[in-house]
Amino acid sequence: MGRSPVEVDELVEHWTVLEDEQQLVAGKRGATRLGFALLLKFYTRSGRFPRGRSELPQEAVDFVARQMKVSAGDLGFYEWSGSTIEYHRAQIRQHLGYRECGVTDAERLTAWLAEHVTQAERRPDRVREEFLDRCRAERVEPPAEGRVDRIVRSALRLGEETLTRRVSARLRPAAREAILTLIGPGTPETLDGDGDGGEQSLLGTIKEAPGNMSLETMLTEIGKLVAVRAIGLPAGLFGEVAPKVVAAWRGRAAVESPSHLRTHPVGLRLTLLAALLHEREREITDTLVDLLIATVHRISARAEKKVTTELVNALLRQGVPAVFSQTGGATPQVLFERPIRMASIPNGINTRAIRNGTAEEVVRVAVRTRRTMMAIAGVAR
Repeated sequence: MGRSPVEVDELVEHWTVLEDEQQLVAGKRGATRLGFALLLKFYTRSGRFPRGRSELPQEAVDFVARQMKVSAGDLGFYEWSGSTIEYHRAQIRQHLGYRECGVTDAERLTAWLAEHVTQAERRPDRVREEFLDRCRAERVEPPAEGRVDRIVRSALRLGEETLTRRVSARLRPAAREAILTLIGPGTPETLDGDGDGGEQSLLGTIKEAPGNMSLETMLTEIGKLVAVRAIGLPAGLFGEVAPKVVAAWRGRAAVESPSHLRTHPVGLRLTLLAALLHEREREITDTLVDLLIATVHRISARAEKKVTTELVNALLRQGVPAVFSQTGGATPQVLFERPIRMASIPNGINTRAIRNGTAEEVVRVAVRTRRTMMAIAGVAR
């Protein structure tokens, strides 16, 4: 994918050589003059030097060349390695107040990332952006690409170690022992019963997704919830940890086998499993609520169908057949779907509420009418 063209406004804003910068290029000629000016403007904008000619937009080269009164083609004679470009870089750093990233700077920046960034942000690309912004704020020239990657990885590791140490320290000894028992040496490695003796582990059971809606599924989910709560995770265990970090830990613990989990340091091992249990407790609770609501709806639908049929039959026996004239002897269920013609309405039914209605509306009004309910109760007796 090609680079988008640089607009005129951007050229004027970022690639205009200012008056104080003109003094730096004074005395330089040809390719050296153009190359120095381009290095200076690129560094001013990006906080680093370009890695080569390919990073310089042609529109910017042409724009700066016109200001330097040299040909843009002269840039092809500028040397991108050697003593000349190193001297130019030193001049530009001194002018802008930047310094190269030394060992002390790298250690300080790594510690800053671990304390302020990587405990909440675990994506390397975002951590890298924060690192470069911090370098620019402290006027430190970012190191080479490979060194930046090492700093980012180190900061991510230190941030995770800080978090896991803090979280695992909050676990009581009994909870720590119960969590580590979940991945003991005898724990089956698979979730589908292919482990030792075909036995399903407690951790595998907790990880399992719920089955279809049934009493057995509800009892299984209740058993999972009891098992998770029996671990005894303290309240506020992940209080200051970002939810997306907890979710990432939960994801790691869900896909890693017990043998893989056992290879982690104890603090990380406890944190990953605690995050899984913490999230699964909430998920299982939500599942139970959904199962209960679905069960109630199913019971309600069946009960409503049964009661409605009985009410229609009772009303038919009590003199409502005149309401359903011209139905051709249809069943109560069919009557509910057909419009009715007002004829002889029994006493106690509000005719204004059911005029031009359906048989279902007649039944609903009848249920709310005391006299009709008393008649139905008499039939039932």
